Amino acid sequence: MPDAESSSSSPPVAAGETAVAVRKRPKPGERRVQILEALATMLEQPGSERITTAALAARLEVSEAALYRHFASKAQMFEGLIEFIEQSVFSLVNQITEREPAGRAQAAKVVAMLLQFAEKNPGMTRVMVGDALVFENDRLQQRMNQFFDKIEATLRQALRDAAQADGSSTPSVDSQVRASVLTAFVVGRLQRFARSGFKRIPSEHLEASLAQML
Repeated sequence: MPDAESSSSSPPVAAGETAVAVRKRPKPGERRVQILEALATMLEQPGSERITTAALAARLEVSEAALYRHFASKAQMFEGLIEFIEQSVFSLVNQITEREPAGRAQAAKVVAMLLQFAEKNPGMTRVMVGDALVFENDRLQQRMNQFFDKIEATLRQALRDAAQADGSSTPSVDSQVRASVLTAFVVGRLQRFARSGFKRIPSEHLEASLAQML
């Protein structure tokens, strides 16, 4: 992001002198964000399931040692991406559950939001479905599994209220089955998006698909 002061605070250049470009040092925390953004961008490229720290350092034009000043390991870099996914998605989930009463409409909005998040963040989609984590620490995949467990629990709660309103004699079972189907649908759409090279859009025929499941 450009520095707002860069255009006004640069010293004037006298006639006949040549301006020399000075490479500014990133502000505290800025390099960490740059590393994560570069990693996410690289994950958007075909055949990027396994990214080395050497390739990441080359993209940023820094040494590998510079990466390790901000992250103890590559696994920590992926954890940074997972934290971004968790914070972004669950913040939106909270907004949906606060504004929309529990029921089918709430569940549908949660599903739509997840698919739209993936469309806007294709590199993150590779992390969400585990393609980018295959060669990484097992705890990363476990954390993404927990992410989808929480999504399923949110859907189950929304649909339990709907089942009760419909007079179901087994609302807990009905909502559990339907939430599981919806979660599997989301994961499947994300996998198809990632493995098609981001050509098959997750939200394709979404309304009709949700109508079938809800």
